[in-house]
Amino acid sequence: MKELKKNKEEILELTATFVQNTLKDAESGHDWWHIQRVWSNTKHILQHEQADELVCELTALLHDIADSKFHNGDETIGPRIAGEFLKSIEVDPNVIEHVQKIILNMSFKASLGDVTFHSKELEVVQDADRLDAIGAIGIVRAFTYGGFKNREIYNPNIPPVVHQDKEAYKNTTAPTINHFYEKLLLLKDKMNTPTAKAIAAERHAYMEDFLKQFYAEWNGDK
Repeated sequence: MKELKKNKEEILELTATFVQNTLKDAESGHDWWHIQRVWSNTKHILQHEQADELVCELTALLHDIADSKFHNGDETIGPRIAGEFLKSIEVDPNVIEHVQKIILNMSFKASLGDVTFHSKELEVVQDADRLDAIGAIGIVRAFTYGGFKNREIYNPNIPPVVHQDKEAYKNTTAPTINHFYEKLLLLKDKMNTPTAKAIAAERHAYMEDFLKQFYAEWNGDK
């Protein structure tokens, strides 16, 4: 007798286990805890937005399964691994294709190039991921990754650059403080959904307060 198709809960449980095992040694800003937060953000946004829940939650779980910045800039490896896993647990091919397209097009750097796909589901997961890049957690993640790449915290002689193309953004080695101006402070106005916009406004203000305090301490004013 042929095995019955898995339900949503079974698919998500298998996927979460796969991701947790795969990312057990990942850099701490892109590890399982990051995935769990993005997954949680996704479910929160879905309480207020109409979108395919399975596609959104699977993408949230798999979006960083092989982040290109840890794989020599290869932007195809993540969608490929995600697709291979979902196929192995017999997820609907249309769902798999949708998840892969979102992963390929949802990142900030992707928005600096030619975005080849759009859907409501992309909007939801993109917002969920971007929310984790700002606020208190966003600040911690920025400096964690900067330390991982052995970058300066701040250098007043290296001004921030708003990158106009994907390759320039990918190849930057600028100090971590510059990252606030080159990405993090731009995310509030790039949110798609009303739910994410409201959350982002508060987290954005927190980052602005942090930068004021940072410069005051750097300059010996406090």
